[in-house]
Amino acid sequence: MKKQKLLLIVAMLIVLMFLAGCSTFQSTNEKIYNKLEKVVTLEKDFKEQQEPLVTLEKNEQKIYSQIVSLDLESMDGINELADEALASLKKRKELMKKEEASIKKSEETFKTVQTNIEDIKDEELKEKADELYQTMMARYDAHEKLYSNYLKGLKNDEKLYKLFKAENLNIDDLEKQIQTINDIYKEVLDNNKEFNELTEKYNKEKIHFYKQAGMEVEEEQSTLNNK
Repeated sequence: MKKQKLLLIVAMLIVLMFLAGCSTFQSTNEKIYNKLEKVVTLEKDFKEQQEPLVTLEKNEQKIYSQIVSLDLESMDGINELADEALASLKKRKELMKKEEASIKKSEETFKTVQTNIEDIKDEELKEKADELYQTMMARYDAHEKLYSNYLKGLKNDEKLYKLFKAENLNIDDLEKQIQTINDIYKEVLDNNKEFNELTEKYNKEKIHFYKQAGMEVEEEQSTLNNK
């Protein structure tokens, strides 16, 4: 019985050693491929926030239109709509936090690929991998700016709806706040455009890198989605 136990332990150790060694047998290109594809998976949460975010934004635009179409004397109606908008803002903030968390996880994994890039022997392929790395890091920077400005926009949206609810509503304050919001969301649109362009550039560079490295991949499954 003791002999059987010993044999079982030895067998388990051999299996564990084999599993641990599997990554060692991977080529540098395969290691890079696995990490880049893990990044696509990690951004799944990011993708899932897009549709509900757009829905909430469109709904808030309708609420805003309804508020400004009301007579300023109709405070009950304005308060009700403003409260609805404030609740929507809270949901948008939660979705944006989930989106940012997904991007951060993606970035943590992606950064580890730099060590593997240094191990590439083919200089031309290494150069392509470096370009790919720089594009993706610029994409993460673009998202950080987008996230920061989006939160700034949410904060000022909240201020606007609280102004609508104020008993002594000052039209000048309201106009200034609307202008501030317009300026912020112009930056958000610029950030979003840059992020989308870098996402598209990265997707193309990654597919080119795979092809040059002799890897066969399905392009649709291996790309990150634009907003």
